[in-house]
Amino acid sequence: MYIPILLASALFVSSVVAKQCINITVPVSVSARNGVFNIPTLRGNADATTFAQNLTSIRGNFTEEALLDYATVSGAYNISAKFCKPDMENGANPTVQVLTHGLGFDKTYWDLPFNSFNYSYIDVAVDHYGFCTLSIDRLGEGNSSIADPLRVLQAPAEMSALYELTMMLRNGTLPSVPHAFTKIVHVGHSFGSALSYLLAIMHPAASDGLILTGFSQNGTFLPTTVASWDSKLARLNQPLRFGNISYPAFSDALSMLGASASNLTAVAAEGTSGQSNVTLGEIQQLLQTTDLANFLAGAQPSQLPHMADLPTGYLTWTDAGSNQFAFLLPNFFDPSILLFAESTKFPFTLGELLTIGNAPPVAPQFKGPVQIVTGRQDAIYCGGDCLATGDPALASIPAKSKAAFPAAAAFEAYIHPNSAHAINLHYNATGAYHVIQRFLGAQGLAPS
Repeated sequence: MYIPILLASALFVSSVVAKQCINITVPVSVSARNGVFNIPTLRGNADATTFAQNLTSIRGNFTEEALLDYATVSGAYNISAKFCKPDMENGANPTVQVLTHGLGFDKTYWDLPFNSFNYSYIDVAVDHYGFCTLSIDRLGEGNSSIADPLRVLQAPAEMSALYELTMMLRNGTLPSVPHAFTKIVHVGHSFGSALSYLLAIMHPAASDGLILTGFSQNGTFLPTTVASWDSKLARLNQPLRFGNISYPAFSDALSMLGASASNLTAVAAEGTSGQSNVTLGEIQQLLQTTDLANFLAGAQPSQLPHMADLPTGYLTWTDAGSNQFAFLLPNFFDPSILLFAESTKFPFTLGELLTIGNAPPVAPQFKGPVQIVTGRQDAIYCGGDCLATGDPALASIPAKSKAAFPAAAAFEAYIHPNSAHAINLHYNATGAYHVIQRFLGAQGLAPS
């Protein structure tokens, strides 16, 4: 007698209480047909602004304008990953979720070290539902190998790395994970979703299911996002993390800032007697939410020394305000998580921006189930309201992607309430996590 899938999942939820995780470094061989772009080397922040102006102009498609040719790029790289499994084994046929983060994050997006890990996607997937997970730092990010930000770090090459990891899971050759998985689900966020979608197009048999978070195929609002970022060279925005400033030079700069801060504090103190309108709260805002906060980020010794002195093709948004505009819905996130996310952000590359929307519009041969999970107020892919379709017959902007998966076993577009692009950073993040796990269970992809 078979126990229905949802009942079996519910029984398993109550039996799993912890997870076991290991950090691994995985050598991969990348080979991809990348674009050759005529983009001059960026020399400073003004060049980053010029690039953004060209990319967002309505005069034409800048990616096509800059494209000279295509060339195969290949090389050996290391991908940093964390593999987690239930503390209590769950049968002979486990399911592994491959978690791929988006621009501006690393693999900790899925296991956020904030507020005692209460925002952890991995905790829900593993501890509550018994899945295994493999969260990765995309090529060029986090603890993974650094690569050329224009020539190598494009969507095709990063998808190639994702495919290699997937095949290792399928064949039982992933280092320190001696199991050949027959059920592999790809879960992405934003650019990570775009890579998972591209994988389903190029290698439709590689994945048994797709979960695309922070995703739609409407690129109308991407220029607004890029403009809002006011992009800077990562090495100049957070020089202690991504540049080559020395600690003595940083200390000298900090001393000068300290003198300025003392003057500001004195002015604020005068304000209490009516001589000035500057308050200590305003000074705190200055120190926490502007470029100055990014300069101070990394004041502690770096945990990622290989990311120091990054090439100028690595960019980042300006400050916490730019971060909030793109990723967070006001009043539905902890203000402290914004400051945390800004101080620990990761850069994106010229090549990624040039190739983020270049995948074919249809994945005709992908046969697994597909779920799109996007925050209702997602600014990047919905312009701030995923239900504003202008078409009574279309439930949401992400729902239009059903046509992209004509052979899918199932399709669902779930719109998560009170959430913007970075669902995992909102108060109600875990609600979305449970929706995802239940969808996978209903499609026969729960561990068994």
